[in-house]
Amino acid sequence: MPSPLQFKRRLSLLAGWAADRRVPRPLRPAVFGTYARLTGADLTEMRGRPVDHASLGQFFVRRLKDDARTFDPDPAVLPSPVDCFVQANSPVESGHVVEAKGRSYPIRDLLAGVGDDVELEGGHQLTLYLGPKDYHRIHSPLDARLAEAVPVRGERHSVQPSVLERRKVLSVNERVVLRLESDRGPFFMVLVGALIVGRIRVVGVDPSHSGPVTPPRPFARGEEIGRFEMGSTVVLVTPPGFMRPAPGAARGATPRLGEAIGLLDAERHP
Repeated sequence: MPSPLQFKRRLSLLAGWAADRRVPRPLRPAVFGTYARLTGADLTEMRGRPVDHASLGQFFVRRLKDDARTFDPDPAVLPSPVDCFVQANSPVESGHVVEAKGRSYPIRDLLAGVGDDVELEGGHQLTLYLGPKDYHRIHSPLDARLAEAVPVRGERHSVQPSVLERRKVLSVNERVVLRLESDRGPFFMVLVGALIVGRIRVVGVDPSHSGPVTPPRPFARGEEIGRFEMGSTVVLVTPPGFMRPAPGAARGATPRLGEAIGLLDAERHP
């Protein structure tokens, strides 16, 4: 009998295989239209037509029209890297952050050795959950250079908010830890996999790569940096003095890509 971890991994592989199967063109409007109705996905903002996507996997990572999202033009704002539900918003206190109401975990467990040279006590983390209806590409919130990308093998628990309230998930699930260097200093984005999320892609980085990105790859503010091939969660981690959460980052808020979730500290220096 396979272990629970093996079972979930096989389920994820099966889901990925199924998502890659070609949908006959005449069936695509019905298949993708049904998905949109069941999840609440807005097809009016997508680039192209549903029929142009050959599989559910392609449809899931559909691109948006150029004017579908706008990044806040205020340079003092930290925009959301994704469409999301804010699952948690907490400072780093005694090395721990909140995963969900009543639950916390050590931030270093989440980062899995990335950024051990960076002081995080007094910093902040935002847990941004992407539901099935959301746009699933991830964008850089600031002009930054990708300095390190480390995939971490782990569990495949669901990341739905109700599950996070019952058990430890984020720091034990499979994930990719990104270290980004900005003019304000380093910050981290952790792309967390879930029950049927077996593939997390980072732009310009081979999936087998683990470690420093040499030379660091630059990303402009708002540029796509990665994607989930099925839904999951992004945890944004910043050191002390980097930013303060904005009203749009309150727990339970639903910011869209480019909307303000943080206010950058004017005094911050690398």
